[in-house]
Order: sequence, then C-alpha cells, then structure tokens
Amino acid sequence: MREARMKRTFACVLVVSALAGCGPVQSTAFLIDSQVQLEAARTAGAPKYAPYPWTAANLYLHEARVEVGYSNYDVALGYAQKASKFAREAKQQSIARANAEAGPDMNNDGADQGGAPDSTQDSSGSTP
Repeated sequence: MREARMKRTFACVLVVSALAGCGPVQSTAFLIDSQVQLEAARTAGAPKYAPYPWTAANLYLHEARVEVGYSNYDVALGYAQKASKFAREAKQQSIARANAEAGPDMNNDGADQGGAPDSTQDSSGSTP
C-alpha cells in the first residue's frame, strides 16, 4: 500500500514538473516566431509604410521578453502572440503600400505594353 502511494506521488510530481516546462518552451517558440515575423516586416519596409503595427509589434516583443525575465510565461506568451500578429499585419500593409506607391506598371508583367499589333486589328487600330 505504501509503495503504491509512493508511486502515485512520484507520478504526480513527474507530471507537474513536465507541465511546468511547457511555459518556457511555448513562450520561447513564440518569441522566436515574433522576431522572425518582425524581421520580415522590416525587410518589407514596415518602419516606413506601416509604422503603427511595426511599433506595436516591437513594443509587444519587448514586453514579452521582460515577462520571460520575470518567469511570467503565460503573460509573455500572450505578448509574443500579439507581437507576431502585429508584425504580420505590418508586413502585409508594407507590401500593399509599397506596391501602390510603385504604381500599376510595377505590378504588371509587361505583357500589355506595346509590341506587335494584334492580328485582328487593321492598321487603324479598330477590330474588323
């Protein structure tokens, strides 16, 4: 009886210690993901084209790192998730605004620009 109780206690301690390790692992994974998303947004020109979500992502990432320092892994996880969300948003806005600023000619592959006249058009440009 006593041996069974010891085994149950050991199993409970083992499960609790395994679950305690999940917080640091999850928060670290999200911190890395947030940093990667932030670098992608920087490459897309987020500081210029999407300053609000860019700044929010940076601040949330900073706060997540602070909370990890205090071992508040659940709070850090939430901040890291928000940082990643804002970084993705900044990247998307930056790409859209950079494309809009570049104009419609930059988005076209050049297929409709000049070249030989269409065979269905006569020399005046009208179709038969």
